[in-house]
Amino acid sequence: MFALVDVNNFYASCERLFEPRLEGVAVVVLSNNDGCIIARSQEAKDLGIPMGEPVHKVKDVLRRERVRVYSSNYALYGDLSGRVVSVLKRFTPYLEVYSIDESFLDLGGFADPAAHSHDIKDTVLRWTGLPVSVGVGATKTLAKAANRIAKKDPALGGVFIMPDDPDEVLGNLNTDAIWGIGRRLAARLDRIGITTALDLKNADPKFIRARFSVAVERTVLELRGTPCLALEMTVPA
Repeated sequence: MFALVDVNNFYASCERLFEPRLEGVAVVVLSNNDGCIIARSQEAKDLGIPMGEPVHKVKDVLRRERVRVYSSNYALYGDLSGRVVSVLKRFTPYLEVYSIDESFLDLGGFADPAAHSHDIKDTVLRWTGLPVSVGVGATKTLAKAANRIAKKDPALGGVFIMPDDPDEVLGNLNTDAIWGIGRRLAARLDRIGITTALDLKNADPKFIRARFSVAVERTVLELRGTPCLALEMTVPA
């Protein structure tokens, strides 16, 4: 059983940590040269401000909507990322730091993954001030999908456990919502009638490997609950 813990809107949440008055305010963070938007709070996303957009193209929207704009501060983000990881290591030593704002945890052996996940979420918030979402599944791919659902639906309270039979959930996810399936690959899958994550799960693995790649074959197996991707217990360079 794997959990993916992901800090919500990480860069924007880091900026809010030191300016609590920004809670509920649209926030964007810019790239090194202040040229492009590289992070958005949920409020900024709701305004339709695109990720990666050159800031000069949306300056009128930023001004009109009184969006708070910040230059990126990677030293701050790195420090806070380390604090989150330190908290997570208190729950299990079996942890993979996947990116600056995401970590996979091995929850094998925990009798109540849901209660444990809520405890993780609440403890990270209490000790670091940063909100996280937690998705749990039998494989890393299913945990990643579960995390996406936890983020999208506020009623879930930031935690979603992929059910033992995930077909109904996967039937409501497009293929490009699945880890490793980008828009181009999703378009290729769509052309052969594979439009949902459930379609991909039910596809013949050998056919998928021959038509696409061994990586996509692994995704099929992971969607079926067969772990193909182990924890990589090293911090990325």
